[in-house]
Amino acid sequence: MMKKGIVIIGGGPAGLAAAAAARKKGVQDILILERDAELGGILNQCIHNGFGLRRFKEELTGPEYAGRFIDEIKALGIEYKLGTMVMDISKDRVVTAMNREEGILQIHAGAVILAMGCRERPRGALNIPGYRPAGIFSAGTAQRLVNIEGYMPGREVVILGSGDIGLIMARRMTLEGAKVKVVAELMPYSGGLKRNIVQCLDDFGIPLKLSHTVVDIEGKEHITAVTIAEVGPDRKPIPGTEERYTCDTLLLSVGLIPENELSRSAGVEINAVTNGPVVNESMETSIPGVFACGNVLHVHDLVDFVSEEAERAGQNAAEYVQGELGEESGRVIALKAQDGVRYTVPSTVDPSRMPDNLTVRFRVGAVYRNAAVCVYYGQDKVKSYPKRILAPGEMEQIILQKAELEAREDVKEITICIEEEGAK
Repeated sequence: MMKKGIVIIGGGPAGLAAAAAARKKGVQDILILERDAELGGILNQCIHNGFGLRRFKEELTGPEYAGRFIDEIKALGIEYKLGTMVMDISKDRVVTAMNREEGILQIHAGAVILAMGCRERPRGALNIPGYRPAGIFSAGTAQRLVNIEGYMPGREVVILGSGDIGLIMARRMTLEGAKVKVVAELMPYSGGLKRNIVQCLDDFGIPLKLSHTVVDIEGKEHITAVTIAEVGPDRKPIPGTEERYTCDTLLLSVGLIPENELSRSAGVEINAVTNGPVVNESMETSIPGVFACGNVLHVHDLVDFVSEEAERAGQNAAEYVQGELGEESGRVIALKAQDGVRYTVPSTVDPSRMPDNLTVRFRVGAVYRNAAVCVYYGQDKVKSYPKRILAPGEMEQIILQKAELEAREDVKEITICIEEEGAK
C-alpha cells in the first residue's frame, strides 16, 4: 500500500489552493487525485471574467484563475493523478482509487482533504409535469457544451432558476445568437449575485420573473414549448397566471449540492442545511485528520473565498500531519445559526486551536433590508453589524477573535442571527 502525507481529493480551485498551502507549510509528499482529464475543475468551463478581483486585484476568466494555481502546483513539484476516480475513504484514512493506467490504488494518508466541489440539482428533484423530451439541460451541462465542446444546445431558450450559472448562461446563449425569452425563479428573490442579474439579464433586456415556475413542458421527442405560472406564498401555481413560451431549450439552474457521497460513506457528519461536512475551526470534519474545503463544504458565490478557505484547510492538514495542530482543549463552543441565518461554517470552535482572527461564513434565508447581523456570546450581544441589504445569493461573514474568546471562559455558545429594525 502506498503512503502519502496528504491526499487531496479534487483538483479544482479548492484542491489546488489546499495543496499549495500544505506544501508551503513543509509537507513534501502530497498527492492530488482528480477524476477529470485536466486540473482546474469547473473553472475550465467558466470562460467569463469576474474571477480573482479579491485575490489578485484584477479580473480574470475561470481558466486564467485556475491557471495561476496550476502553475504554482507545478512549480512546487506537487504530484497529481488525472483521470483518477476515488471510490472509498476509510475511517483510518485509507483512500481507494482507480484509473486506467494503474488499476485500483490504495493509499494510506496522514491526512485527507475533501475538495470534490458540488454538482447541480437534477431535474428529478423538480416536480414538473409533461414528458421527458430532448432539449432540457442543466445550466452547467449547457455551459460545458458551449464553452468546451463547441455545441449550441438550442436557439430559443427558457431558463428555470436564477442561480449564478443560469444567469451567466442567459448572457452566454444570447452572445452566441440564441434568444433567451425569460428567466423564471420560484422564490421571491434571485439565488444569484446582484452583479450577475445586472450584467447578464438587465444589460441584455432579458426578463426575470420572480415567484414563477414551469408548470408544463410540451413536446414528446423534443421540447417545443413551456408554460410558466406565478406561484403564491405556498409555492403552488396560481390558476389563471399561465404564460406559454415556444422554445427548443429549457435550462435548469435550480441550485447546487455539495458532492458528498464519499464523505457520507466514510462516516463524516453532514450538516442537514448545507449538505456538506460539519467542520471545526481547523476545517476538520468529525473524522480526525479528514479536512474539507470549498464547494464540497458549502456552496460559495466567489472562488476567491474558496481559495482562502482551502488554504486554511491545507495549512491545518499540514500541521496535523506534522503533529503541530495542537491538542483539543476540551472546550468546544457551538456556533448557532438563528433568526434568518441558515448555517455557519465552521460549526464549532475551540479557542485554543483557532487563529487570532477566524472568519465565519454563512448565508441568510431571505432578503432583509436595513437589518443587522448580530453576534451573541451566550445571552450577551457583543457585536452588531448594520447591513443595508442581506440576500440568500450573497455569502456573509463575521470575524471571531481568539483573545476575546479566551478571556470569556463562560461562553459555551455563540449565536449569529439577523435582527431587523425595531427588533430587540
